[in-house]
Amino acid sequence: MTFAKVLKLSPYLCDSMTSGKTLLQQLKQGDKKALARCISIVENELEGYEEILTSLKINQSIAVIGVTGPPGAGKSTLINAVIKKLTADNKSVGVIAIDPTSPFNYGSLLGDRLRMAEHFTNENVFIRSLATRSSLGGLSAKTIEIVDVMRSFPFDYIFVETVGVGQSEVEVVGLADTTVLVLVPESGDDVQAMKSGIMEIADVFVVNKADRDGANTFIKNIIQLVHSKSVSDWNTPVIKGIATKGEGVDELIEAINKHHKTGANKKRSYLMAEKAYRLIQNSRMKDISKQLLQQQIEKEMKKTDFNLYRFVKES
Repeated sequence: MTFAKVLKLSPYLCDSMTSGKTLLQQLKQGDKKALARCISIVENELEGYEEILTSLKINQSIAVIGVTGPPGAGKSTLINAVIKKLTADNKSVGVIAIDPTSPFNYGSLLGDRLRMAEHFTNENVFIRSLATRSSLGGLSAKTIEIVDVMRSFPFDYIFVETVGVGQSEVEVVGLADTTVLVLVPESGDDVQAMKSGIMEIADVFVVNKADRDGANTFIKNIIQLVHSKSVSDWNTPVIKGIATKGEGVDELIEAINKHHKTGANKKRSYLMAEKAYRLIQNSRMKDISKQLLQQQIEKEMKKTDFNLYRFVKES
């Protein structure tokens, strides 16, 4: 969000008289200011956030697409190209960009204003950055809740872009109807390392930057690997793309639409169980302060008999 937009929204965001019920009604009607306000309340657990979450009218027919993959694969560029195509067809798109958090000041290192700035003036696009904060993987602890808030808004598509670190590739399946894994021809070693997890849960593969050397061979290897690991009736497509040129975008949108209609519901119970597990996990960890934990550990480490496992057990 640009500074000008923040100034424009600030009087609304500071309106403490706006009730949760009023916000939800405005949200349903497509009020982006209400959407921004609801997200802020939920993300920061301000007064009334539980009322908002328990009163949401979630539209399960809105496609939630998780876009993940190793850093440098071109996820943001690909999403930009997809947004451009969808909005040209008058589709409404919401984007949650998960940004890595600095381990030192707990602030976000990147930002939607840097990666997707060309869409800020588009009335059919809403973009929100979330820091991973204390999350161990690539998803913010609040991502699940905010996805559901956005699913209560009249979007046609919601994209969730992960930072592509840790277990984010596996975590994203817990909130997305369709998981898109973006790779590049140089990802050969990464695929070998991740295939026991991500190969089973990716619904669509995109080999981006396919104009590079070795792309065709890499694509053939991925196709072979996908077919050998198939665990459902869904025929996982492997799309050849060059996001900077818009190549492969139509095929990706077609695959997303087809999967949402034919394959998403087959793992609905698994997705809901994953969501419930993470919500319960986050709730029970709510009182744990990472900064306070660091201070305590710094103090305990000065002892010659310091043992991390004993410290954890006694905490």
